[in-house]
Formats: sequence, C-alpha cells, structure tokens
Amino acid sequence: MPRVAIDVMLKPEILDPQGRAVERALPGLGYDGVSGVRVGKHLELTVDAQDDELSARVEKMCADFLTNPVIESYTWRVVEA
Repeated sequence: MPRVAIDVMLKPEILDPQGRAVERALPGLGYDGVSGVRVGKHLELTVDAQDDELSARVEKMCADFLTNPVIESYTWRVVEA
C-alpha cells in the first residue's frame, strides 16, 4: 500500500499570523535575513488503493476533508510504494 505525503499551505493571498510570528521571532534567536515565512501542515498516510485509483482518492480526501480549498492549497506525493 502506498504511503502518501500531503503538504497544505495557506494560499499566498491569505494572511498567515503564525508565519508572521515565526518571522518576527527569528532575528531575536540569531537568524537574520529570513523573510516570507509561511506555516503549513504536513500529513502522511497509507492509502489502501491501487495505482490507478490512488490519485482520485487522495484528491477527494484533500478537497473534501483535509484542506479548506477556499483558503488553502496542497500538494501530494507518494513517499513509499
């Protein structure tokens, strides 16, 4: 069964207060020159699906439950066959 990694991020036009907080904190920790910080989610799951149906199942899960398509975008990949 394939293991899938899904990365979910806020769309670029959506404000990211968590990313902004991280960006503001980094210089105080000695990490200067960092900007454009965005915080997202990383999910990994094993999907009981054949190769021909895997894409449709992952896309449906992402669109229906794992993301909010109004404010988030996602990418996914197979990390282990």
